[in-house]
Amino acid sequence: MDVILEHMSALADPTRCRMLLLLEQHELTVSELCAILQMPQSSVSRHLKMLADDDWVASRRDGTSRFYNMPLDDLDQGAGRLWSIIREQAASTTSAGHDTRRLRSVLSRRRAKSQEFFATAAGGWDRLREDLFGDAFYLWAILGLIDPALVVGDLGCGTGQLSGTIAPYVRRVVAVDGSTEMLETARVRLADAANVELRRGELEALPIQDGELDAAMLSLVLHYSPEPHRALAEVARVVRPGGRVLIVDMQPHEREEYQQQMGHVWLGFSEKQIARFLTSAGFGDLRVRAIPADPDAKGPALFAAVATRAA
Repeated sequence: MDVILEHMSALADPTRCRMLLLLEQHELTVSELCAILQMPQSSVSRHLKMLADDDWVASRRDGTSRFYNMPLDDLDQGAGRLWSIIREQAASTTSAGHDTRRLRSVLSRRRAKSQEFFATAAGGWDRLREDLFGDAFYLWAILGLIDPALVVGDLGCGTGQLSGTIAPYVRRVVAVDGSTEMLETARVRLADAANVELRRGELEALPIQDGELDAAMLSLVLHYSPEPHRALAEVARVVRPGGRVLIVDMQPHEREEYQQQMGHVWLGFSEKQIARFLTSAGFGDLRVRAIPADPDAKGPALFAAVATRAA
């Protein structure tokens, strides 16, 4: 009973009830509450302190501002029941109606500041955002859209960079490479990735069971295969019907030195070549897109091809 009476004491003033009606909907600063309630800052601050002392309001700092809110989920049972009764009465008052209209005006001013900024910054927005956050943050963000139940194959995984990137977002990664040295480097890189399995094998004879994978990735590896059609037929074997394959590789180029220096077998692939290889391997619903070139990159242009394993 004493606790309930203390709560009632904090809500005995109609102004504090008006405040709570506002703060249960939005986070507001002292100056915004002053504008809505049409009261001086000293009065608003005094009422906020009384409410905060009884845990009716909480606050957080955002830069130089402090925002106040009503933590409905954290109210004790007695306070919650008491507020449900008082709220119904307080919300029906004329003052509460005026507060709601002035609240809309305050929120509109917030939006106006943002709109004013974007109206002047649209032309340089991409540059500004890149300066603040880099040019690839959104690529990391969209990884969260990947189905976490997937089993993904990183075929020709090399040092495991791609496996390490996708591992936190899927159920399991099967990383395969034909080079023992590459796999040892990948093992060190992926030491903390418990859901990555490293296996040694060639693209044309993958150490993976039929239909074990939901999706397969071949990143800058197909141009090393002497028989791409055979490699993709093997990929089709290990991907379940309805599963997908992603190929990232080079567009056709004339840098023959790559064959001597790095062992490339193919000088890139045209869209027609990739489409023919994938179709003959049993993939459909093909989409091929050129990857935007990095202005600092020195290699040939790249493409990404996505296709679905036929049933």
